[in-house]
Amino acid sequence: MLYVSTRGGGKPQAFTEILLEGLAPDGGLFVPEAVPRLAPAELAAMRGMGYPELAVAILSRFADDIAPAELRALVERTYTARAFGSREITPARKLEEGLYLLELSNGPSLAFKDIALQLLGNLFEHVLEARGERLNILGATSGDTGSSAEYALRGKKNLRVFMLSPHGRMSAFQAAQMYSLQDPNIFNIAVRGVFDDCQDIVKRVSGDAAFKAKYRIGAVNSINWARVAAQTVYYFKAYFAVTRRDGEPVSFAVPTGNFGNIYAGHVARQMGLPVRRLILATNENDVLDEFFRTGRYRVRKAAEVRATSSPSMDIAKSSNFERYVFDLAGRDAGALKALWERLEREGSFDLSGTAYFRNVAETGFVSGSSTHADRLATIRRVWEKYGALIDTHTADGVKVGLERREPGVPLVCLQTAQGAKFADAVREATGRDPERPKGFETLEQLPQRVEVMDADAEAVRRYIERHAL
Repeated sequence: MLYVSTRGGGKPQAFTEILLEGLAPDGGLFVPEAVPRLAPAELAAMRGMGYPELAVAILSRFADDIAPAELRALVERTYTARAFGSREITPARKLEEGLYLLELSNGPSLAFKDIALQLLGNLFEHVLEARGERLNILGATSGDTGSSAEYALRGKKNLRVFMLSPHGRMSAFQAAQMYSLQDPNIFNIAVRGVFDDCQDIVKRVSGDAAFKAKYRIGAVNSINWARVAAQTVYYFKAYFAVTRRDGEPVSFAVPTGNFGNIYAGHVARQMGLPVRRLILATNENDVLDEFFRTGRYRVRKAAEVRATSSPSMDIAKSSNFERYVFDLAGRDAGALKALWERLEREGSFDLSGTAYFRNVAETGFVSGSSTHADRLATIRRVWEKYGALIDTHTADGVKVGLERREPGVPLVCLQTAQGAKFADAVREATGRDPERPKGFETLEQLPQRVEVMDADAEAVRRYIERHAL
């Protein structure tokens, strides 16, 4: 399995090479030369597998330059009941006939990103140790990636983490999860701006080939293909949990901002999983919903990005969307590059009326958006009707999922975080405080370590120079 850039530059590389790279040298994102397709018999054989076994079966197709025994050991060390609360890792909770909640937030940082990032941390450590190398991770977070990455990489030798977050834009719980970590290899930078400012800085610094090489800059955001590959696993696990027979269609409702979580579902569908619909849910920052409704992809300016009660989705430019458009364009790197150059110049492109946009229906995507009032109503409804206390992002997914579901097709709604991370909204919706997991009772009162900076790539670059390995 070799990987190429969505923009066509460079030579194909193996999994362990792109694992440490993040962005491709030409500014594109790495994707497989061809997504592996599973035969019906191979899918049927996976039905009885536990989570670690299933992860090995899927990831071995993407990471074939890691010895099978080593990959198995890494996976088994990652996906344990101790780390994720049960051997199921991602249990599917039945709310009613044909409606399920996929619990993805039982890991160390209480967010779905633990599923991929706990594995990514172990993969990084394994490859760096084998090569005798060091890596400085540069990432951006709108809320959950930061804490999930830092909990996965804290204390890891040969690794330092520089995580950018939008100052004052996360929940108090999210911010404290990151800033209270005292591990000497963790560096938090709060940027005066929005998430997209943080993401732009990461891309600008990572796009400087000389700086990236000198300081060995890597990525943990979902621009890193290993994140996507690891997230495909729980789509397979959920499918087998909610179906009785092979070939039965299932739809998934996914709240998304940076397009990584739902893009993993797209990859699972390409691999042959019988996914009927991928139901994309946005909040008031509806860049992606606008595209799937109209064909126009219009990046919002920072001043247009609204601060919402589902802050991890307050994003104006979705990184992984480039991978999806690459597929829509028939994997034509030249066409993709031209579109992204137009996006940089004009702030938008319009595919309506083109063959590319007509391909959307074939990928199973439909979309919708949600408001603060919708979130509160959905949290209240799910609590009163099913006794499940969901967070604001999950509520966006449930709301749009119920609107776009089809009769007779099971709907799996992805739970992306625990309600405790967004207690104010949960309290407003239900009149009760969400229960805090053990160890997080007084999180916001802990001492915090964070550097506040302007949205200045040069300032971040100088900070990395002072503190990098």
